[in-house]
Amino acid sequence: MGEMMTQPRRPFTTIAMLLASLLLLQGCATAERHVIPDVRTFDSRDTLSDPQDGSNATVRVMTLNLAHGRGESFHQLLQKTDATIGNLEKVSALLQRERPDVVALQEADGPSYWSGNFHHVDYLAKRADFSHAVNGLHVDGLGLAYGTALLSDLGLEQAEVVTFNPDLAMTPKGFVVSTIEWPGQDHIKVDVVSLHLEFSSAEIRRQQALELIDFMRDRQRPMIVMGDFNAEWSEENNPVELIAGELGLSAYRPQAEGQGTFAYNGKRLDWVLISAGLEFRSYQVMSDAVSDHRGVVAELGLNNRLVRNDFTDR
Repeated sequence: MGEMMTQPRRPFTTIAMLLASLLLLQGCATAERHVIPDVRTFDSRDTLSDPQDGSNATVRVMTLNLAHGRGESFHQLLQKTDATIGNLEKVSALLQRERPDVVALQEADGPSYWSGNFHHVDYLAKRADFSHAVNGLHVDGLGLAYGTALLSDLGLEQAEVVTFNPDLAMTPKGFVVSTIEWPGQDHIKVDVVSLHLEFSSAEIRRQQALELIDFMRDRQRPMIVMGDFNAEWSEENNPVELIAGELGLSAYRPQAEGQGTFAYNGKRLDWVLISAGLEFRSYQVMSDAVSDHRGVVAELGLNNRLVRNDFTDR
């Protein structure tokens, strides 16, 4: 970690950088709308040493808004690089403890001046022993690079990145999608999505949800859609229910109490939605304070619909 030495920040410089960042995020650094990203590979733990066979195989997934590595601090520009590294070490420890097969990340930074100028996603992939990683950069330019990301030990194929129409959004948002092969079922391919919807407007969230729906229909695979939806199920015209209804997905006990994920108000903003061919075997909101969002971990299995090969390699 020696190459990432803490750089002191003067108060006036920090304030100026914060104001400049807010201006940049109005669109001038927005990434291209549709990108085929590179999937990066890393040396990792041997996940095939104890293979799962047949229809009993499960996949453990997790979603977490990284908050640009700031933990529960107000803004990443207001902390030193050492603090950012420390926060990512806490995330890495969480990932190593929970051992998910696939992780969906939001507010996940590439090298950005406001969060230490190092690649947060690659850092976590290496520290937590994941074999594959892909970034969905929705902001890319003028010293900033961030968006959504996926970490996986089940491979990542046919990755695509979509940045939502930026005309009305407060900050650019979007999703990254890639395909995994279900353990022990090489004919079953499942799309996994890391999604981030706008926080400032319900109408913008709805329009973004419709963009996701149109795109995912064309991929024609069973899917797992995870991320920060910035909405609760109980909200009128909420995007969670819209996406679930239009794509034939289900949520775990969507109106249950005690499932809050946003630290400041206890709202359930982070979701895991799954196709009808999949089922929840377990579901838990993590208590670890590694971000202003709490991570969600779910164990997923196949139900009879997928085992009967209704969905095969497409």
